[in-house]
Amino acid sequence: VSGALLASGIAPFDRATWWMEVAPVFIAAPLLLATGRRFPLSSLLYALIAVHALVLIAGGAWTYARVPAGFWVQEAFHLSRNPYDKLGHFMQGLVPALVAREILLRQGYLSSRAMTGFLCVCVSLAISAVYELIEWGAAVALGQGADEFLGTQGDPWDTQSDMFFALIGA
Repeated sequence: VSGALLASGIAPFDRATWWMEVAPVFIAAPLLLATGRRFPLSSLLYALIAVHALVLIAGGAWTYARVPAGFWVQEAFHLSRNPYDKLGHFMQGLVPALVAREILLRQGYLSSRAMTGFLCVCVSLAISAVYELIEWGAAVALGQGADEFLGTQGDPWDTQSDMFFALIGA
């Protein structure tokens, strides 16, 4: 992940977009390092966090609307747009849900599996909503300069479908 992050920062498509897209990696990595001895996560969760980081890094390097893997999917399924950002939002639902589950169960905060599942979905959707609000704030602050970060590709329902993919991931 560190190597991919460094490589992606050498010549990203848009430097400001790169910073905004990889910021979660710069936030999560120190947190994981700081808590790794006191509260180690499962190997599966660390692997999924790494995959999520790689998805973010690729989106930052090319911008989500230009990631080559998304064009392959777009062509294979005859889609009107590059769907790579939907993978990012799916991971934005999946990974936080699993982190929340691991914390809630291992710390003994909940005994009900149903309530644990419900709260894990709630945590994921809250994170997704906050991310969409950050995107909205960037759009307001940057005007047209936010187009690469938003990656809506002309879809007026992009925000809602982003949150739906986070829900599917959760």
